Amino acid sequence: MRRSLGLFAFIGFTLFLLAAAISLRPFGEPVHTEMDTYFIQHAQEEASANNVVTSVVFDYRGFDTLGEATVLFTAVAGVLMALRKREVSS
Repeated sequence: MRRSLGLFAFIGFTLFLLAAAISLRPFGEPVHTEMDTYFIQHAQEEASANNVVTSVVFDYRGFDTLGEATVLFTAVAGVLMALRKREVSS
């Protein structure tokens, strides 16, 4: 019973991976081209930045970038606190 359940799970997962691989878009074809075109055409006049990537990261997605930086800082602080050396008082 346990072996057949494992075989069934393996076949199901393999079919899922095959379906996911078949449904992938070809490399280099973006999903939402209208959003890319908008950023390229309006980035300089709306964000006053000559670099489109900079305007997207800091102006259009500024709060998202701040959230990502906060999560990264919290993770580093947590690892440093977990790996710190504690003095043993006797």
